[in-house]
Amino acid sequence: MTQPRLRAAVAALALAATSCGAAADTRDERRQRGDAVVQKLNKGAPQPALEAMRREFPFLAEATEAYALGDVWSRRGLDDRTRQIAAVAAFAALGQLPFMQVHAGYALNIGVSEEELKEVVYVTTVTAGFPRAIAASQALSELFAERRASAGTSEVRP
Repeated sequence: MTQPRLRAAVAALALAATSCGAAADTRDERRQRGDAVVQKLNKGAPQPALEAMRREFPFLAEATEAYALGDVWSRRGLDDRTRQIAAVAAFAALGQLPFMQVHAGYALNIGVSEEELKEVVYVTTVTAGFPRAIAASQALSELFAERRASAGTSEVRP
C-alpha cells in the first residue's frame, strides 16, 4: 500500500472510531443498555429466548444484548412503538415467525393494538407475498390466543 493510501486508510479508521459513540462504550455499558431495553419492552421480565441462549451460547447472547439491543435498539432515532412495528414487519416479510412473535408481544406490551399488527400483515402481502403474510397471520393469531388465555379475556389489551 502506498504511503498516501495508508494515511487515508488510517484517517478513515480513526474517523469511524471517533464518530461512533456507542462503539466506544464498554461492553458492560452496552450490555446494561441492552438489558434495559428488554426490561422496558418485556414488562420488567427477562427475555426467555435470550436467557436460554445465554446458557448454551453465551457469546451469541452477549453479542445480541450488547450490539442488537444495547447499540441498535437503544438508539434515539425511533420511538419504541415505531421500532417494534418495523421489526414485526421485517420479520414477517422474512418469514422469521418466532422473532416476529417476540416483537409482536413487545409491541402489544407497549400499546400497539392487535388491529395495528394485523395491518402490518396486510402490508406484508404487498412486500413479501401472500404465503409470508398468511404464515405471519397464523403466528399472530397464536400469539393473540396465548395472551388472551393468560389474561383470561377475549381481547388482548396493551
